Amino acid sequence: MTVQVVISGMGSVSALGIGAEALFKGLCAGTSGLGRITRFDPGGFPVQIGGEVRDLNVKDYVPKSYRKSIKVMARDIELAVAAAKSAVEDAGLLTRGSGEDLTDDQLTYRPERMGCNIGAGLIAAETDEMSAAMTTARNESGGFSYRAWGGEGGRGMEALTPLWLLKYLPNMLACHVTIIHGAEGPSNTITCSEASGLLTLGESMRIIERGAADMCFSGSVESKLNPMGLLRLDFADRLAHLTTVPEGQTVVSPYDPNTRGGVLGEGGGIVILENAQTAAKRNAKVYAEAVGFGGSHSDARYSAGENDEGFGYAIENALEDAGITPEQVDLIVPMASGVPELDRPELGALRRTFGARLASIPLVTIQPNVGNCVAGAGGLQVVVGAMCLHTQTIPARIHAGRAASGIDAGPSPSRSAKLEYALLCSGSLGGQNAAVVLKARR
Repeated sequence: MTVQVVISGMGSVSALGIGAEALFKGLCAGTSGLGRITRFDPGGFPVQIGGEVRDLNVKDYVPKSYRKSIKVMARDIELAVAAAKSAVEDAGLLTRGSGEDLTDDQLTYRPERMGCNIGAGLIAAETDEMSAAMTTARNESGGFSYRAWGGEGGRGMEALTPLWLLKYLPNMLACHVTIIHGAEGPSNTITCSEASGLLTLGESMRIIERGAADMCFSGSVESKLNPMGLLRLDFADRLAHLTTVPEGQTVVSPYDPNTRGGVLGEGGGIVILENAQTAAKRNAKVYAEAVGFGGSHSDARYSAGENDEGFGYAIENALEDAGITPEQVDLIVPMASGVPELDRPELGALRRTFGARLASIPLVTIQPNVGNCVAGAGGLQVVVGAMCLHTQTIPARIHAGRAASGIDAGPSPSRSAKLEYALLCSGSLGGQNAAVVLKARR
């Protein structure tokens, strides 16, 4: 018998707030969460605007007995822990993180039946922490010395806490989530930039379908709102140079031939995927069913021209896996970064798959509201796509430019619609592509 996989709980963290409801409400209202960067002083940088997650205290999302571990949590880990906790509560699950006195018999799922697949990025070291150590590694003339840093008798590395590295390994997002909630089943970390979140959803679908777990944490989170992360994305020509808030809140214009580029954000989404049978036994609320997945690779994102065949293959594979045709897709949640070199081939791939019908399929754009959360972008796409199907609502779009002809991606208010299938798709800086098909559950 074919195993059905459903989304029963969702958590998100973004510039529009904490929780899936806050994210979707902000999108429907056409709210921009972009503002001046406050996590560090952006003065002197050509990019000073971003989408920050505000008012997050990670202590609120971990058991009291686990709070000592917060000191080895980088920002990315904190965001993932918050999103996972929100998803667990939304799903009505009891996990080891739900209470100090719970026994395994009281948990919704046995630990070995809980999996976890989370997408992550390359976590940048905190500059004040690293620079404080580096200043101790000087030679006689006052310059930096590798020998003084880590050679015989080196002082620099000794200035770092012994657990320093544990803050910056990408797999530590899934590590902390699994420890807190007692997920001892199949676990993986995927680091494929913007495609990461959708790739983890595909991984979790297959794990549940083959019976290796009944429930999986799935999604992605990242924060590049730090000096190193900002410079990396700027050097990759992903960001518009912005210094004023009003300008930053209107600059991201997906599929506009004259768009200036994207805006950096932080955050992501984590959802609870469950075997539909076990979810039904506990009378779980279901947002949507995950019915199709496809992955592929492009030779080079910046040389894909007007049609990224690799991106198109991921979409076609997902539709085939779902057993549907392009004519059955009612909604598309694409990457829609507002970066011309990425938008053009992405749009070409969508046109190749959907032809003239693409003009009548609403596209949901997220990055104009919260910025590019890089690895976290896919997790947000899953949350938004599932919310669209669950509420039968298409969120508003903010778009200060003019989208290319033949697509429904320009400025638009929120509206009700009859939605059965939603396609989520994303490329990435490294060329990895992923697509997921969600189906409404009524």
